[in-house]
Amino acid sequence: MMGRDDRPSRPERIHRSFRRWVLVLAGLMLLGAAENPAYFASLQQRLVDDGFDDGQVAAVFDRPETEMAVDGVSLFFRHSEARLDYDQFLRPRRVEKARRYLETHAADLAAAQARYRVAPEVIAAILLVETNLGGITGRQKVFNVLATMAALEDQGSREAFWATMPTDRRISRPKFDAKADRKSRWAYSELKALLKYVRRENLDPLALQGSYAGAMGYCQFMPSNALRLGVDGDGDGRVDLYSHADAIASVGNYLKHHGWRPELSRKKRYRVILKYNYSKPYANTILAIADKLKG
Repeated sequence: MMGRDDRPSRPERIHRSFRRWVLVLAGLMLLGAAENPAYFASLQQRLVDDGFDDGQVAAVFDRPETEMAVDGVSLFFRHSEARLDYDQFLRPRRVEKARRYLETHAADLAAAQARYRVAPEVIAAILLVETNLGGITGRQKVFNVLATMAALEDQGSREAFWATMPTDRRISRPKFDAKADRKSRWAYSELKALLKYVRRENLDPLALQGSYAGAMGYCQFMPSNALRLGVDGDGDGRVDLYSHADAIASVGNYLKHHGWRPELSRKKRYRVILKYNYSKPYANTILAIADKLKG
């Protein structure tokens, strides 16, 4: 316990309190309006320095839809109290829905199997767990999520975000800083991939909605995977992960890229699925659903 003589002096306590309020107020000033560019200023300059067109970058960040994704990104920095119930995907109602999906999209699944040698049951199982077969893709704007996270590289933006985060279950400041260092670098790489992807596919970057982590489409690809491994499954000349044909083909291509072959043992199939989502319960659930769909 701190003794009376060890306590900071009254002027020092006042100074510390004042500094805390300055940081909070600075954060709130940065966030005074959704369209306020201060939070993203440093990020915009980094993108321009990395070769993105100044005018195109400014045009995206100046739009009123561009804003901090506080609710979504805050989830990265809060203590988790629950884990996903993977057993729900093995219940008869879910399995039956996946079985109907096999029938409805039989042609696209057969085409993916012929091209990538991945069984339709495995692809359907992944789409079931990822987005309930396209029914739940997330409501976060992918651009805002990645830009908000990437901007944490800048100390001023980081202070603003910290001041705005919900305090309920918030991790400690040292843990926040350590995680922000890692995640901001990752998000910046994904943001660049997103901008390249939407430019290639002629898409509106602010129209794409996904998870709080920035995963998008029926197959929940991160932008880097959409750029490298996304496939045009319906032959329309575009990779649209909100198209069943493209999502199905993209899952097949992803698994093949990571070593999937029909003759693999169950243990090796399990390891390939971990490349999709590094979660042991996830991988086991995918294989269990596929088994039920074959039965």
